[in-house]
Amino acid sequence: MPLFKSEGDALIEIKEENFDLEKNLQKITEKNLELIFGLKLIKGASNGGEFSLNGFRIDTLAFDKESKSFIIIEYKKDKNLSVIDQGYAYLSLLLNNKAEFILEYNENSEDKLKREDVDWTQSKVVFVSPNFTRYQKQAINFKDLPIELYEVKRFSGEIILYEQLKSPETSESINKISQKSEVVQDVNKEVKVYSEEDHFGRASERTLQIYHEIKEKVLELGDDIIVKPRKWYIGFKRNTNFVDFELQKKQIKLFLNLKSGELNDPEGVAKDQTKPEPKGHWGNGDYEIVIENIYNLSYILSLIKQSYERN
Repeated sequence: MPLFKSEGDALIEIKEENFDLEKNLQKITEKNLELIFGLKLIKGASNGGEFSLNGFRIDTLAFDKESKSFIIIEYKKDKNLSVIDQGYAYLSLLLNNKAEFILEYNENSEDKLKREDVDWTQSKVVFVSPNFTRYQKQAINFKDLPIELYEVKRFSGEIILYEQLKSPETSESINKISQKSEVVQDVNKEVKVYSEEDHFGRASERTLQIYHEIKEKVLELGDDIIVKPRKWYIGFKRNTNFVDFELQKKQIKLFLNLKSGELNDPEGVAKDQTKPEPKGHWGNGDYEIVIENIYNLSYILSLIKQSYERN
């Protein structure tokens, strides 16, 4: 479907343009890494050159502060290579050389990282390319694959679109074919892609009913919402996470991604986790809401909407 811009009553087609060089795509991505992916740049072409280790050259090494994990980004130019084989090779390199990756982080960051500060289970490889082949797209049809594909389109008027290629919800597990590769088996022993179902076992049937009812209402806030399960919570993301759900046996802890003082909560339902002293928690933001029933669901949704609109 072509894109158009309106000029009065007329529609003008926005034509797609090619990236001149792979380096141009890499430069744009690295310069806007936090805006596009919410990641911190550790090493890449725009800050001293790619990170090389054991014969591998990593285009962009990034760190996800939310999941506390390393993310490897590659700009796909070879249409014949398998994203599965290449992705797992990079993950194997990461997991077998943890000290070197931490050292690289510490040498390129003001803050310092220790091995225990990293959640290696949420490591991931991201491939970015203007075009992927049908074979490469089909290769990610596994629900628990620690590999993501993003197609980038450039249009006239300096418009750039990053679009994640999603695998079907009914896709099978990568573990079903992992017996064919020792590398895949070894990586899958440590790396895990979390799903909503991984959190459901912690909750009672009543708590799950409450979660699904709130989830349905939250998704009605906009068509741009992505559900992003993490290790300790289920995130609902717009540009960034705006609300996170931590499912427990008899209750749900809901975290609003707003800073202290930003929430208008006249009924005092949300607790400011920075007062009287900062309290640690898994979700994003300074406000926590504990939900045991849905008697005040409309009011809670009004608080969630404030975070949605700010994020």
